[in-house]
Amino acid sequence: MIQETIFSIDLPMGEEFFIKRIRFKPKDYSTKRISIVSGIHGDELEGQYVTYLLIQFLNQYADKLAGIIDIYPSINSVGIDSIERLHVPSEIDINRAFPGSPSGLLPYRIAYNLVEAVKGSEIAIDIHSSNIFLKEIPQVRISQENANNLKSLAEQLNVDFIWIHEAVTVLQSTFSHSMNKLGTKTLVVEMGVGMRITQEYCHQLFEGIIHLLVRNGFLKLEYHKPIKKPICSIDGEVYFFNADKPGIFIPDTEHNKYVLEGDIIGRIISPIDGNLTSEIKSPCNGLVFTLREYPVVYEGSLIARLYREII
Repeated sequence: MIQETIFSIDLPMGEEFFIKRIRFKPKDYSTKRISIVSGIHGDELEGQYVTYLLIQFLNQYADKLAGIIDIYPSINSVGIDSIERLHVPSEIDINRAFPGSPSGLLPYRIAYNLVEAVKGSEIAIDIHSSNIFLKEIPQVRISQENANNLKSLAEQLNVDFIWIHEAVTVLQSTFSHSMNKLGTKTLVVEMGVGMRITQEYCHQLFEGIIHLLVRNGFLKLEYHKPIKKPICSIDGEVYFFNADKPGIFIPDTEHNKYVLEGDIIGRIISPIDGNLTSEIKSPCNGLVFTLREYPVVYEGSLIARLYREII
């Protein structure tokens, strides 16, 4: 195991910003390389535990390496220290600063240096949590333009859901979009909830990454643990539920559960006058793969996402 600093800069008040890379390299020469990235957003901590599990495992099986495995545990190191989603102190979303620039504002320099370090990898896995408001089942999100190249790879990651969605303008400034444009097959994983670690989900993704490493020739290892066959959104429809009134959201179903048409997903109540202000009902049978975690809602706040399979 080699620990390297790929980028660092001194900040005011004696602080230092840095990006660390943990490299596992086989004894025999190899140019085959995969990169696993975590912590672009400072309030997303699920990836911290996943990279811990990976480093422990790879240290144990270092003699089985057949390619270079690079792990970037905490891209937004200052954001993680302060539990801030955006880059501190600039308040810029690093995942809207790619492909970055070698000069200018620090988030763009961070993005540039990360791209330069990861560039040339065959595969990259970008691990995200949800924000503090929503809980997500383990899923891979892929833009439609990359679906043909990435779907079969995503199926190896032991996730519950693959969401193939239409590309929007903002996605063009993300890490995954930039790396896919450069020829690195890059998967975006979303799971759990912000500022928390859901151990069950982390272990599930860890098993999937090991499966992918073995199947794609990065590890020479007998590894036969079963993986999940994910649902894919291309075979159905995704419904969004938004609050029509402000108040407190009380869920009436559980996350990662199937509901029937007419079932109540949740209620919005008013603690001021004691009234039930709204009921959110499912328009169809389907899987709740996103559910509101933070109870305070305003008009338009996202409550849930539901997947309906079309048979």
